[in-house]
Amino acid sequence: MRIHGELRNTADVIARSGTPPPSRRAVRAAWVAALAATAGFMPLHVVWAAGIPLFADAQRFEVWHADGGGTYLWVLNALALLPAVLAFALISPWGLEFPRWVPWVAGRPVPRLLLVVPGYALVVALSAYTMLAVVLSVAQWNSPEVIFSPWTGVYGVAQFAVWITALALATRSYAVRTRG
Repeated sequence: MRIHGELRNTADVIARSGTPPPSRRAVRAAWVAALAATAGFMPLHVVWAAGIPLFADAQRFEVWHADGGGTYLWVLNALALLPAVLAFALISPWGLEFPRWVPWVAGRPVPRLLLVVPGYALVVALSAYTMLAVVLSVAQWNSPEVIFSPWTGVYGVAQFAVWITALALATRSYAVRTRG
């Protein structure tokens, strides 16, 4: 019964907003972006945050981890949840209208730029980070100073390319659907 009520509520929000529902392609892209931010990014980073030097030089990793690397990785993992929430907001009714449980703004329309700007900004930031990762991976490939295996950079670049593409598609869809 609850599912039926949620579906009705979704249809009500879409009808009130006058915004067409997201396409299947946009829904798939948002799911891929959310999974890339979580299942693609977090597992290896959680392992490293926990102090396990998987695909890393154990001695250099220990020093780096003790010198703030572990805390940095825990923060990165927590922050990786935000892009997943953003991806789902781009395809959900709560990306069009604030849910009932949000104080002071419940039931009000979500300003479109509240999702469009962070969506595109994240695409740009992730793209810049990925380009930096490519340059660093190539420059440090055989360096004896490197902490992590250069192959983690190859995985990271591929995973980020998927994340960037999916988030760009989902953000573009939302921007077009919610345009005046």
